[in-house]
Amino acid sequence: METNEKMNISRRGFLKTAALVGAALAVQPTINKVKAANAAAGGEKALKKKGMQYRTLGTGKAAMEVSALGFGVMGMTYNRSQHPDKVQCIRLVHEAIDRGVTLFDTAIVYGPLNNEELAGEALAPYKGRVNVTTKFGHEVVNGKTTGRQDSRPETIRRYCEGSLKRLGVDSLALFYQHRFDPNVPVEDVAGTIADLIKEGKVQRWGMCEVAPETIRKAHAVCPLTAIQSEYHLMHRLVEENGVLDVCRELGIGFVPYSPLNRGFLGGNINEYTQFDPNNDNRQTLPRFQPEAIRMNTRIVNALQAFGRTRGMTSAQVALGWLLQKAPWIVPIPGTTKLSHLEENLRTLDFSLLADEWKQLEDEVAKIPVVGNRYNAEQQRQVGF
Repeated sequence: METNEKMNISRRGFLKTAALVGAALAVQPTINKVKAANAAAGGEKALKKKGMQYRTLGTGKAAMEVSALGFGVMGMTYNRSQHPDKVQCIRLVHEAIDRGVTLFDTAIVYGPLNNEELAGEALAPYKGRVNVTTKFGHEVVNGKTTGRQDSRPETIRRYCEGSLKRLGVDSLALFYQHRFDPNVPVEDVAGTIADLIKEGKVQRWGMCEVAPETIRKAHAVCPLTAIQSEYHLMHRLVEENGVLDVCRELGIGFVPYSPLNRGFLGGNINEYTQFDPNNDNRQTLPRFQPEAIRMNTRIVNALQAFGRTRGMTSAQVALGWLLQKAPWIVPIPGTTKLSHLEENLRTLDFSLLADEWKQLEDEVAKIPVVGNRYNAEQQRQVGF
């Protein structure tokens, strides 16, 4: 009898322990999601460096604190001619982090795929302490782009899973729709992202190159953290078409890509520059044809003249002009050179008066920009 009683007690103890273990296993996925959310948001582990300035993209639950200047990873593998090997690129990303950069930008279509893989490998030691943003929308089949857009809900989910794996993260800090898909209602896109946020796979979202009315529709379904569009002294369309106004009104951040006009405003490109025919889209752009470059160099000269009496390079002038436009604007210049990284970040050391920036704008406005920013095919992909 005593033996049977002991056996019953042991059996009850086993069942009790098993029940507790089962409950813990059931709760663990939820805990993992919370951990992923905290990691993606930065939380207590977020890296911050003395001397770096920080800004907030978005508001409320969609808010995201990042360094005042981000880093565009694209050119390390894609569309920017020759680049250093992977080891050197990773080293430069780490140099950026050491200087306080906490926002890194990539996309599925860059490569395709290999840019995300590089970003994932480079940022692995800093998982949960810096933010990497990526983008979906351009169709990629068997590792190649098709030139079409695909933002169907099932495709977004598939791309999300792929990005999570390539970036080596548990949750995407910010997932942009890279280009508007005319075949999928933006409300369906926003609804899919909202579901992914509930599942813990995505923390926030954004859109690229879209019109104000599209932003409003999307934001009403799932609050946006950031809009990404081309914006610099040679392309100011977002000031005119209402995009910046709607971002200001709705509390959405703005991330200018190509803030140096694909390197041009840095002053290192001239009419004799040779672009890699196999890995550089600039050779296809009207604005980067020799005659256009020759004429547009007058704009670079104006930036250099403005910066010369203030100790600034033309790149610093271009970035400084963007930064002073609004505290919720975060440019993402890219580079493969440590000297250019240092130059870009030194922009944050300068503080100019509003009248000085107005002087610069007036000078640049006198010089007509020669050549469109995109060829006809690429322009058709822009959502306005």
